[in-house]
Amino acid sequence: MRFVAPARSEIDPVVFSRPPLSQWLQFRDFICDRGWPDLDALNACARAAGAGSPHFVAQSPELLADGLHYEQRIALRGEVATREHNWHDLLNALVWLRFAPLKSALNARQVAQIAMVGPKSRTRAQCALTLFDEAGVIVLLRDPALLGLWDAHDWHGLFWRERSAWNNGRVEAIVFGHALLEHALKRRQLLVGKALVVATPQSIDVEHAASAHGRPAIKAVVAGVVGGELLRDPQELRPLPMSGIPGWHEDNADESFYRNAPCFCPVRAGRHYPVPLSLGREAPFRAGGTRAANRSSGCAGLQGGS
Repeated sequence: MRFVAPARSEIDPVVFSRPPLSQWLQFRDFICDRGWPDLDALNACARAAGAGSPHFVAQSPELLADGLHYEQRIALRGEVATREHNWHDLLNALVWLRFAPLKSALNARQVAQIAMVGPKSRTRAQCALTLFDEAGVIVLLRDPALLGLWDAHDWHGLFWRERSAWNNGRVEAIVFGHALLEHALKRRQLLVGKALVVATPQSIDVEHAASAHGRPAIKAVVAGVVGGELLRDPQELRPLPMSGIPGWHEDNADESFYRNAPCFCPVRAGRHYPVPLSLGREAPFRAGGTRAANRSSGCAGLQGGS
């Protein structure tokens, strides 16, 4: 079923008090006010952000008559077709404002794939790129013991027994996907992201590694996307039930939540995940992860535990 975001007047303000939306309050005027921002305001922020930020243009029949694919228009003209009074497109614009280098890297890969197969076909790489763009999470991981729990889909262990890890810097989630932010507008929504993991060595200070929304990790992911080492297949992405992160859902202070909530799916037989991207000179963590296996045709959905 297609998700329909609540109207601005119907949004419970409490959703802005917890992650992931609480992490986006630098754009408070755009997301918390009762009125919709216009494109001029978004473009003013884009100009202030400097190089790499695109121009947001109204998606209209006249614009679409140019015959360009959405991604091609961004690459050729620097124009992001944006539906006005639309949460999905507004949040996409805010991700551009915060993570322009990564959005640009995804766009360049998409355009290269379109050049290979045409605008009406989709490759496995395009599915992976789109899935990460919509539902992506970058996870900074300093404690290799946590990876084994994640590999096994031991959600009780990862989120409850290791609850302190999410508060003391041993693991941190940075939400990138604008569809995830849109889903978070609905109170009590169960969120499942699709994660790339960056292993942050113990030698790198936690505060430094996580500063400016994980800038070193973001740069590493950008380099991996640009070079084609990342997001070649949707199966590279790990499901992360973000509602299990302490404080990210109002019910997860109760241990029974991790036993009963439908977002916590068991691992599928034979499912394996890639080893994390390594940040620094140390070898990457290896806790049973391998290159993506069990590849199937088609694009994966935004939510689920596969």
